[in-house]
Amino acid sequence: MPVNLEPRITTFLMFQGEAEEAINFYTSLFDDGEILELNRFAPDDPGTEGSTMLARFSIGGQTFMALDSDPVHDFTFTPSMSLFVTCQSEPELDRLAAALADGGQELMPLGSYGFSTKFAWVNDRFGVSWQLNLP
Repeated sequence: MPVNLEPRITTFLMFQGEAEEAINFYTSLFDDGEILELNRFAPDDPGTEGSTMLARFSIGGQTFMALDSDPVHDFTFTPSMSLFVTCQSEPELDRLAAALADGGQELMPLGSYGFSTKFAWVNDRFGVSWQLNLP
């Protein structure tokens, strides 16, 4: 049987104790959102008991991986890497922009910027950056 040697690239999100909350939030925003796998640290594992050891979830037809990192790092998410969402309607874009900006930060508020009918760029409350576009 041939082995598939094609690379599989999956966005991997590292949180500091908020992975499950973020995953639940993200999957609730998209009609096709689904948690595919969620493994938590057990008492004898090298992580905080009950926190996310490894998770896979799907939104917008894309699969993501996430975890909670016990060590505190000198880095977090940055807008230089963002999730770009092509919205199907203005109400969808408005809903996503409001939900993702709640508790987060608007980098580019909803508006027309010449390259798009309507666009917003926000960092959500977990620090993940999202570009929302209506072509």
